[in-house]
Amino acid sequence: MKRFLALVFWILTLPVFAQEHPTEVSTTADTQVEATEEGKFNAGEMILHHIGDSHEWHFATLGETHWTLPLPIIAYRPGKGLSVFSSSRFGHDFKESYDGLKLEHEHLVTEDGSTVYDFSITKNVASLLISVVLLLVVFTSVASGYKKNHGKAPKGLQSFFEPIILFVRDEVAKKAIGPKYHKYLPYLLTIFFFIWFNNLLGLLPGAANLTGNIAVTFLFAFITLLITTFSGNKHYWKHIFWTPGVPLPLRIIMLPVEVIGIFTKPFSLMVRLFANITAGHIIILSFISLIFIFNSVAVSPLSLAFGLFISCLELLVAILQAYIFTLLTAMYIGGAVEEHDDHDYGIGGDDADAPAHVHAH
Repeated sequence: MKRFLALVFWILTLPVFAQEHPTEVSTTADTQVEATEEGKFNAGEMILHHIGDSHEWHFATLGETHWTLPLPIIAYRPGKGLSVFSSSRFGHDFKESYDGLKLEHEHLVTEDGSTVYDFSITKNVASLLISVVLLLVVFTSVASGYKKNHGKAPKGLQSFFEPIILFVRDEVAKKAIGPKYHKYLPYLLTIFFFIWFNNLLGLLPGAANLTGNIAVTFLFAFITLLITTFSGNKHYWKHIFWTPGVPLPLRIIMLPVEVIGIFTKPFSLMVRLFANITAGHIIILSFISLIFIFNSVAVSPLSLAFGLFISCLELLVAILQAYIFTLLTAMYIGGAVEEHDDHDYGIGGDDADAPAHVHAH
């Protein structure tokens, strides 16, 4: 019965975990689920290792069978050069060492304590590469369909993605940025579809938690900060360093607040995406873990029902978080490039409010 529940859990709620063992510890990179002396299931360890990165791709554990894919270890040591080998060299439980290297809590270290630089293809890196290839294939097909069906009704993938692309252009880029939106539209489309695709990929059985990785969300937030900073015009920087329309004493107070705001905006982008995606995975895993914590089939219908409900809700969260990240990015860029007379062009409002010459343009 326990194996059956594990199989249902894997199919419906997407996490990866190890079965409990009486006295041993299963320390596979993605399933280091420690058992206590009494052999109780440790939900905390299972959840943390599911949402974390790993040097091997673990898909599932059913009974004593581990479905894993070893990933390349790429390490550089000054004086010793480059070392490239499979993570399987460290053994099933990653307790072994190889070529003077070993893994300690997913960190590559040397046995003699010397410096090592880890360029390994981890699970998140592999997932990143897969999503990039998927995006290239999908949107190459969409672009090809657009050229082939120019002036005609869209077909295939184009018919699905074209309305979404137009929505991002018309409802996000145009309204938040204004007449200068063309320059920033490729970036907005890239982050929208990258986040959306990886949010969905993270819901697949045995998938990586890429958008729930703080390094990934930091990178997009940092790029947004750079674009906003280098796109800012004189009106933007004047508002930051010498806020117009307020008394002099208040300007002095506003200066540090505005400067801090430059960094808190992208910081909020980073934390919001990371926290929402990670929380979704944790909630799903927590519901299913109740079966093994109570060690009872009686709680399984309720746990599986709630787990399935949250999984379906995550499908909505996947596109919602992509939209929010893209919209806020566009708003920050729009605030940096807006001119004083931009309101005459209907920025931030409906196109119907714009002057006639704008429609003609």
